[in-house]
Amino acid sequence: MRFISILTHKPTNRLPTEAEMASMHKLIVEGMQAGWLLECEGVHFGAAGVRVHKAANGEVTVTDGPFTETKEVLGGYALLNAASQAEAVEHTRSFLEHVGQETSEGSWEGTWETYQLYEMSAEA
Repeated sequence: MRFISILTHKPTNRLPTEAEMASMHKLIVEGMQAGWLLECEGVHFGAAGVRVHKAANGEVTVTDGPFTETKEVLGGYALLNAASQAEAVEHTRSFLEHVGQETSEGSWEGTWETYQLYEMSAEA
């Protein structure tokens, strides 16, 4: 089964340090070699995104970020290969050790939401 895991965190404009990038690179290489990580990307300053919204009346609006009411922004995503949701959660936990937002105490904070992807059968 495939899952998507999405990182959200408080808005920041801080780039990852070299040590953080090296730590994440090691996890990515290990995950891809083991076959549980299919793809992942970080989002460049998620606070500067764009929202495209379709209202019930069919009107489409485009709003440029940053969004002042936003408490969290998208930080990245990972596509995972796992036999179960529990296994996907375990893989997602490994990202928490490498990606998040530094707090005043020096620890990392962030949330990874993990969802199973819908896959059409081969007969469809």
